[in-house]
Amino acid sequence: MGVDMSNNPPPSSHTKDFFASPALSLSLAGIFRHAGDAAAAAGAGTSSREVEVEEGDEGSGGGGRRDETVEISSENSGHTRSRSDDIDFEGEGDGDDGDDGDGDKNKKKKRKKYHRHTAEQIREMEALFKESPHPDEKQRQQLSKQLGLAPRQVKFWFQNRRTQIKAIQERHENSLLKTEIDKLRDENKQMRETINKSCCPNCGMTTTSRDTVMSTEEQQLRIENAKLKAEVEKLRAVVGKYPQGTASPSCSGGGNDQENRSSLDFYTGIFGLDKTRITEIVNQALEELVKMATVGEPLWVRSLETDREILNYDEYVKEFGASKVDESSSSTTSHGSRIKRSIEASRDTGLVFVDLPRLLHRFLDVNQWKEMFPCLISKAATVDVICSGDGANRNGAVHLMFAELQMLTPMVATREVYFVRYCKQLSAEQWAIVDVSVDKVEDNIDASLVKCRKRPSGCIIEDKSNGHCKVTWVEHLECQKSPVHTLYRNIVNRGLAFGARHWIATLQLQCERLVFFMATNVPMKDSTGVATLAGRKSILKLAQRMMCNFCHAVGASSFHTWNKATSKTGEDIRLSSRKNLNDPGEPLGVILCAVSSVWLPVSPNFLFDFLKDEARRSEWDIMSSSASVQSIANLAKGQDRGNSVTIQTIKSKENSMWVLQDSCTNAYESMVVYAPVDISGIQSVMTGCDSSNLAILPSGFSIIPDGVDARPLVITSREEERNTEGGSLLTVAFQVLTNTSPTAKITVESVESVNTLISCTLRNIRTSLQCEEG
Repeated sequence: MGVDMSNNPPPSSHTKDFFASPALSLSLAGIFRHAGDAAAAAGAGTSSREVEVEEGDEGSGGGGRRDETVEISSENSGHTRSRSDDIDFEGEGDGDDGDDGDGDKNKKKKRKKYHRHTAEQIREMEALFKESPHPDEKQRQQLSKQLGLAPRQVKFWFQNRRTQIKAIQERHENSLLKTEIDKLRDENKQMRETINKSCCPNCGMTTTSRDTVMSTEEQQLRIENAKLKAEVEKLRAVVGKYPQGTASPSCSGGGNDQENRSSLDFYTGIFGLDKTRITEIVNQALEELVKMATVGEPLWVRSLETDREILNYDEYVKEFGASKVDESSSSTTSHGSRIKRSIEASRDTGLVFVDLPRLLHRFLDVNQWKEMFPCLISKAATVDVICSGDGANRNGAVHLMFAELQMLTPMVATREVYFVRYCKQLSAEQWAIVDVSVDKVEDNIDASLVKCRKRPSGCIIEDKSNGHCKVTWVEHLECQKSPVHTLYRNIVNRGLAFGARHWIATLQLQCERLVFFMATNVPMKDSTGVATLAGRKSILKLAQRMMCNFCHAVGASSFHTWNKATSKTGEDIRLSSRKNLNDPGEPLGVILCAVSSVWLPVSPNFLFDFLKDEARRSEWDIMSSSASVQSIANLAKGQDRGNSVTIQTIKSKENSMWVLQDSCTNAYESMVVYAPVDISGIQSVMTGCDSSNLAILPSGFSIIPDGVDARPLVITSREEERNTEGGSLLTVAFQVLTNTSPTAKITVESVESVNTLISCTLRNIRTSLQCEEG
């Protein structure tokens, strides 16, 4: 099951002071171009303490230059596997038996052997480093056995990593100190000039008393010197000032601090740019976004087969300049090799049920933005507020932000992106939200470590003055090519997974859900089983928390460490475990999450209708195979009949169980999420009581199209007779409480049980849908 990461670092650790969060401070090393040099210098400094440091792979291995390839996502785009830059080498010494003829054998020293770790070894050690920068002897021994390394090699790798990050932080702190001191010196200079030109308040004449001037100047300088010393001491202590679990001043957003951590935890500047340069960048990005959102052909061409708009890249280069495009896609690693990148561009338009001020506020509040897109965003943080904006709608606001984008499967890697968000009013009815990455404009940022960056993207919002807004979304990404699982290759490489249609569909669904949550005039036929409005809101709030928990648990985010397992029936199952120590929203103890993604030769709509229907639940649910299922409450949360929250009772001869189920569907993705609930607890929630302390552990399904464009089976103008064939990508996820003690270990029996649960569920689904051979 992997390495046990439950042990915390020793309390006496000095390096711990340098991390606001060990889970994400590791990425800080990639921000600075000369991270390796700093680590080497810091490592040399430890020689006085006779600490031996072995050279390890910090992600900057040697290699020749390679020509860069930029691939444009299109209908027929394929996938090219990236070359690995990992190198294993050893340098042999001169031998221990050599003699120079003088009998002095001590002068002959054996050359040290160097070992370049593999990418897999580095990934596993970094995963443990995020949890525990100071692993104990047991953890090092376990990791060395798993990776085939000597315990000494593991020990020195962790020591080198800690030294490297410490050196980077010290250099960054020195830069901050220098900037602050220069600023205070400028203020001192201005005060001297003011004192020299000071006038008598009584007669208006320039003061001529040198003693008075010097006395005033000396007093001001003493005050400023005291401020300088205070600022220097403050900045020196800034690294150790914020213990684990607290937010640094440069990372706003509140909420769960651990979720809002990013590799820019200690970053307090604006990529080294002044406000004028940032303003210039966002204004240029705004102009490009407006054109991308409003111009039709020949810039955008609509596909007759897929009904999607495709970017004409030649026209884009003509419109916005080839030099700009080439510069943004020309990235090299620290050792000079080229990076293969692909470009994804998409555009979509939709009508959303929300008023303009509320929508703008949700884009600028990082927590509300993350809650609006739970299936797309696994992490989000506002790193810096460059400009807070004017008025209630914060016109002109500029935020430096970080986000980790995900799909609801561990088989597709997440995308980390840093960008500046700009909110600007275009007219009385139109506003723009612009996102653009600025990592190329700062020399200290190593662009090769930024695997995903945003070209001018975002949305144009038009107020329709009736509680609706028309949103035109443009998503334009430049991503480093990486291997993609065969199942998801089509949908990722064609730009659908993180494209505009996905964002628009999710936005429409969440805004509609919010409207139904706030509504007071919902027909009784849409709220059966719940007598009061307060009870309806409590149930919907609980269902929303259940859905967010499910999205958080099944993605490939760095929150989780996934281990691959294969069931007896051949399914590819990924396993991850976590410990809940004090969250009352889910059971306390050790939780095991198992996820498997498969392809089924049925349409997504048909599969969704099958899974959400309580009348057919016994066909796939092992727990209800011999029981009767009845819906006792049904709450609508959208106009589509599939968007609903139900409470189902499963009665068998032995016992009775209640299940809370949330079903939602949109133009891109459908989900069915459910969790067993305590009967007395859910009954109190149905009366309107607070649901925040009701523990739930959701499982469920995510359904998306397979990305293979279907052709019509019958050519007809009648909409109701059009039929297409296409498959579905189904992700099945189960979360199981394996032990109520947080200190317990995952057992082989628990793993086998959850593997059997997934295998049997998939077999039942295939049997019911008559697609066993699919």
